[in-house]
Amino acid sequence: MSAEQAADGYLFDLYRRYIGEPEDRTDVYVGFGLFLGGIGLAIVGLLLFLWGNTFDARSVGYFAWVGPAYALAMVALPVAMLGIVVLLPSERRVLYISIAGAAVTIAAVVGFLVAYPKDWNGYGNDYTVQVIAVYAVGLAGITASTGAALIAHYLDMAQRVEAVESDADETDDEPDVSDAEVQRDIDEAMDDVELSWGGVEKTEHTRLSFDEDSLDDVDVDSSVGTTTTRSSGVDAQVAGLKGMKGGETKQTTSSSTVDDQTAKLKELREQQRAEELATADDDGAVDTLGKPFQNLLERFRTLLKRN
Repeated sequence: MSAEQAADGYLFDLYRRYIGEPEDRTDVYVGFGLFLGGIGLAIVGLLLFLWGNTFDARSVGYFAWVGPAYALAMVALPVAMLGIVVLLPSERRVLYISIAGAAVTIAAVVGFLVAYPKDWNGYGNDYTVQVIAVYAVGLAGITASTGAALIAHYLDMAQRVEAVESDADETDDEPDVSDAEVQRDIDEAMDDVELSWGGVEKTEHTRLSFDEDSLDDVDVDSSVGTTTTRSSGVDAQVAGLKGMKGGETKQTTSSSTVDDQTAKLKELREQQRAEELATADDDGAVDTLGKPFQNLLERFRTLLKRN
């Protein structure tokens, strides 16, 4: 950040701290420029006056330094006051009155430089009264406008403070919301939302179900089956325990031969064909009977593979 940017930021910080938010950047620059310029002119005038008094009274050197010192002091006051009016957020007519008053004082200063020292303070034509009168009129105008700007600014600040306090009072008067009301509002908002554990939205699923009634009309030959050989010995029990743990599988043997099982399968197939011919017109019945026999065929195929 450059020095100029830092100075700009400092000026705006001062403005916000003592006056408020600036409406125009130009007013800030011009206002501070006039105010600080007036202070600078007053300091320079004071230095010239002190230096001029080092010469003999009413000597050429004395008048050469003291005359400009008086002129700078007369200009410094209205310029500084005009800067205050520019800085304050006042009406335009107040600013115009200040400018007019400053112009009158400048005219009086020019008259002073013309009259001083030959026609000043009892010497020559003595225009002292006329110059001071004109300067007083201009200074009165700029003083009145500066006072009006200050009063308007303070009234505006007071109104803002009252507005803020009234807003704060209205906020304090609002009833506090209890935890029960907050929980009730949350429950009402969540009524239409269906969530399962974990925050996942619940959806409807079609689950698989088994109909046991479809097997009621199926005649299964009880002679067809498997013969399980069991042993109550220690070795068989140990093998059974291993099979339960998953280490070994339990083997089931069948007492029937392959020829017997093949004959049974042929009988089942012929029986199935006869039933399909008898119920060819009823598609629903065929589907109902076909599924159980297919399951039986799958079971016999599994037995054949084991043997």
